[in-house]
Amino acid sequence: MNRKECLSSCRLYGIVDMGYTAEHQLLPVTEKLLAGGLRILQLRAKNHNPEHIENMGRQLAPLCRKYGCLFIINDYPEIALNIGADGVHLGQDDGDLASVRGLLGKDAVIGRSTHSPEQALGACGEQADYIGFGPLFPTGTKPGRQAIGLEDIASVQQQLPENFPVFCIGGINGNTLLSVLETGANRVVIVSWLLTHPDITGTVRTLRKELGEA
Repeated sequence: MNRKECLSSCRLYGIVDMGYTAEHQLLPVTEKLLAGGLRILQLRAKNHNPEHIENMGRQLAPLCRKYGCLFIINDYPEIALNIGADGVHLGQDDGDLASVRGLLGKDAVIGRSTHSPEQALGACGEQADYIGFGPLFPTGTKPGRQAIGLEDIASVQQQLPENFPVFCIGGINGNTLLSVLETGANRVVIVSWLLTHPDITGTVRTLRKELGEA
């Protein structure tokens, strides 16, 4: 299965966010996520310098390969290239996607954060491989960013090409997941609830089953 085929099969997107994960827990937490069958994982370390992020990425890349999981670096295409990651995730202000594609190659998985239907369509138009759409609910992962709610999910998915991966994100947990799925969404990113759960591996398995991935 190539990278794009693997991406199309993903329903649950995991993020190792260093805002919720102590550095000495980086490898154990990641292995718990992967042991549950996670197929795509992003390293997000907003308050770390690029050299530090690259060092952490070099630890996670072989672990993800061992489990057959796509490994994505947040924000830094050069780091993704240097460590042989499968791709990069870009925010709205993280540059031109075509330039990043030129750097990483046509087979790289490149995602874009979007916060409105217009941004979602724009990301698809610039040939992103997937989008994150949110935050749907208030979330400590993105403090200060206003939640956009659930109203636009169905229309965004209808306007985008069939099977284009839209990963809903932001405040999704055991209490809010059902309301997200009731909109017709079938892909989600879950960060803090998963990283702080006492049974990470079991929860990943359960979520994958609920999302129809397992």
